[in-house]
Amino acid sequence: MSLEKYYADLVIIGSGPAGQKAAMQAAKLGKSVIVIDKDPHPGGASLNSGTIPSKSLRAAILDLTDFYERSFYGKIKPKEEVSINDLNFRLNRVLEMQRELLMRQFNRNQIRLLGGTAYFINEHQLGVSDAAGNMKYEVSGDKIIIAVGSKPRNPKNIPFDKERVLDSTRLLEIDHLPETMLVLGGGVIGSEYASFFAALGTKVMVADKRERILPYLDREISMHLQNALTGIGLQFLAGKELNTIEKKQDEVEVTFQDGTSAKAEMVLYALGRVANVDHLQVKKVGLAVNSYGYIPVNGQFQTELPHIYAVGDVIGAPCLASTSMEQGRLAALSAFGGKARDFPTFFPIGIYTIPEISSCGATEEELKKKGVRYEVGRAYYYEIARNQIVGNDIGMFKILFSSDTLEILGIHIIGREATEVIHIGQVAMTFHARIDYFIDQIFNYPTYAEGYRIAALNGYNKIGRKGKDGDL
Repeated sequence: MSLEKYYADLVIIGSGPAGQKAAMQAAKLGKSVIVIDKDPHPGGASLNSGTIPSKSLRAAILDLTDFYERSFYGKIKPKEEVSINDLNFRLNRVLEMQRELLMRQFNRNQIRLLGGTAYFINEHQLGVSDAAGNMKYEVSGDKIIIAVGSKPRNPKNIPFDKERVLDSTRLLEIDHLPETMLVLGGGVIGSEYASFFAALGTKVMVADKRERILPYLDREISMHLQNALTGIGLQFLAGKELNTIEKKQDEVEVTFQDGTSAKAEMVLYALGRVANVDHLQVKKVGLAVNSYGYIPVNGQFQTELPHIYAVGDVIGAPCLASTSMEQGRLAALSAFGGKARDFPTFFPIGIYTIPEISSCGATEEELKKKGVRYEVGRAYYYEIARNQIVGNDIGMFKILFSSDTLEILGIHIIGREATEVIHIGQVAMTFHARIDYFIDQIFNYPTYAEGYRIAALNGYNKIGRKGKDGDL
């Protein structure tokens, strides 16, 4: 078989969120684009094993268990009434639709997609090999963007399989719902999946060396989440560092460094992810990863070689699909002389636990550390009519603002629709709005969004100012 050779103005390694948006932007600038991806399905980890599958699974669980009906009717459906096939049917349908959409976008913009594992031959040339390691394509490009994403951090001493000791990718391939599950890691991935299975009725334990789940969140929000998860049966084991994992006949036993142990039918190992750079052979072109395993870049996402860019999880935090998309777009603009602004330092974070969480701006702990004078406005979901109508779920709006200028400094929301309504606060903060901005607005009633006004009034009243409707 003869070697196929290709050239494009821009060659992108990886078809995840960062690679997709870089490709689209370059195509809109009239540039020829080739995208290389080693996965048989385009979309990267975000589409095939990360963001989209996990959020699709979450939605299916909430719907199939009638989770939000429990406040009206007393209980959710037991997992015996929800099969793995029910969940997988919906998951696979969503994946099919997303893949079809992506390919339509690529085709409409004349973006060529090549399948295979890419690696550097020289500064402008890439080899692309098949699964057997045979070189299929030789691809040259004026500009190159590395957007290979990340993968679960899987130490060699962990006995992974596809049945009982799982990472977040393997978890999507299980053939039944477990009675018990132990999640190692209270970060985003661990917390999300732990809440999903707890909602299904699985007895879930989360073990982490830290004192609380998602410790980088505002402490009050993190504890609110932990209490909500405890309410659906989840148990959190704090101060636990992994020692060993041993598979036994019908269970997995995990021992911790403090001498304690825990047993479960399945174990989810969710202790971090690493940049997916092993196959790239970046050393051939003089590039190297930093001490954390990420590719260093400047403010324009250029590596040490100015024509080679890197975006998304491969460059480290914040490692969000949303931020990766913008990094890809800005890198393509920068590469071809377009008007590229600096990457924003202010953006929302969404965590799709049950209940979900979203925030933007400072936490209380950060403000205290900086010595900032601030006040807090809160609105609990039980105060919001819309919440009582649709399920009376646990939740809270929390607004932090300056005691002196009244400028909003941080917004934190936990509860249903948190990741949707956060954008109202995000936009307000972008324009340096004061807390009374929300007091002066009329919100649709009944909506979750009116939580902003309730929280604003709560906070405003605490500082003794008069003249606003609702002051006490």
